[in-house]
Amino acid sequence: MFVDEVNLKVIAGNGGDGCTAFRREKYVLMGGPFGGNGGRGSDIIFKADNSLRTLIDLRYNKIIKGEHGEHGMGKNKNGKAARDVVIKVPVGTIVTDLDTNLVVCDLNQNGMECVVAKGGRGGRGNSAFKTQTNTAPNFSEKGEPGEERLLKVELKLLSDVGFVGLPSVGKSTILSKISASKPKIADYPFTTLHPNLGVCKTKDGRSFVAADLPGLIKGASLGAGLGDKFLKHIERTRVIVHVIDMSGALGRDPYSDYLLILKELENFNPKLLEKKSLIIANKMDLENASFNLEKFKKEVKDVKIFPISAISSDFSEVLTYIADLLDSIPINPVVDDESYYDYVVYKYVKEEPFTIKKENDYYVLSGKVVEKLFRMNKFNSDEAVMRFAKKLTRLGVDEALDKLGAKQGDKVRILDYEFEYRK
Repeated sequence: MFVDEVNLKVIAGNGGDGCTAFRREKYVLMGGPFGGNGGRGSDIIFKADNSLRTLIDLRYNKIIKGEHGEHGMGKNKNGKAARDVVIKVPVGTIVTDLDTNLVVCDLNQNGMECVVAKGGRGGRGNSAFKTQTNTAPNFSEKGEPGEERLLKVELKLLSDVGFVGLPSVGKSTILSKISASKPKIADYPFTTLHPNLGVCKTKDGRSFVAADLPGLIKGASLGAGLGDKFLKHIERTRVIVHVIDMSGALGRDPYSDYLLILKELENFNPKLLEKKSLIIANKMDLENASFNLEKFKKEVKDVKIFPISAISSDFSEVLTYIADLLDSIPINPVVDDESYYDYVVYKYVKEEPFTIKKENDYYVLSGKVVEKLFRMNKFNSDEAVMRFAKKLTRLGVDEALDKLGAKQGDKVRILDYEFEYRK
């Protein structure tokens, strides 16, 4: 089964908790804190693999979870980092964050890797908090939660040349003649239900990859027929080959067919019309084909046309022309606008560490910074509670609550937990 688009959720591993322990040994005076740090949680990594051709393995794996890091232990033993989860995907896979609609990565080379969800760092043990003023800290951290993401994983085949045209114009037959590919061929529309790839070679030894795409019909860019399901594979090609049934045997006008396909390509992505193209006028062995070709040439003058019969013609001239075109076209990424990428921008951007909203009788405290502090804090000792309260004070939470009119004993909620406000 050919699967080229999957939505899934990835959850990286949490970091291991830090350990609260003390050194208690005979003859060791004032042993002090002895708790180790937790291990790092596993990253979720996508890796491009040439041996894969479809995303079918991900279709039945809607949630991918990483392993948690090992907890820290006594005697200053740090927890073991979790092993990263590596998911192999076909070369040509594009990963997009569904929440931001930004491209996370374009895996267009064999062996290329991308961390799509970062594992949490391990929590620090109480040994890490020892200072000159606090020589025996009685608290440690929880591990940082792993990153969670909703992703769209989309395969756009890596091919140099794409064959496009209406159903039953002979695309699959041509691919079977110029390569070792064996696509399904029959005398009814939509015989091709998924893209077929074939490696083509010219007489002078050059080679390229060609893709035969399922037939397009009017409204394909909006989902009609097989719709835009496979049009996206054209975006990676450098040359578009229009295959036209020049015989008009099915009652169609060749020039109208050509205009229809151009319109659908433009509606899907206007940049497709900027690609180099040529026309294969197929079925020239049938009646009326020569007459229709003369009419067609009068309308189309700026594109190279090759009259052939897919059954009996020699394709060496066509292959050489395509190879020459490819030699003159640089390989560009399918996503060439940096605004689409989910980049980390290395510049200072002031971000509010928290927000406070009044909801009924509660002051709801939210924000990435305070929620991370809360999740990583262990509330198992008075010292840990006081440390958390001091951090909130330093962030300006107390001052902000005072400005909103909060009074002693008012309820403050962080995530699903409630606290009493005390000045």
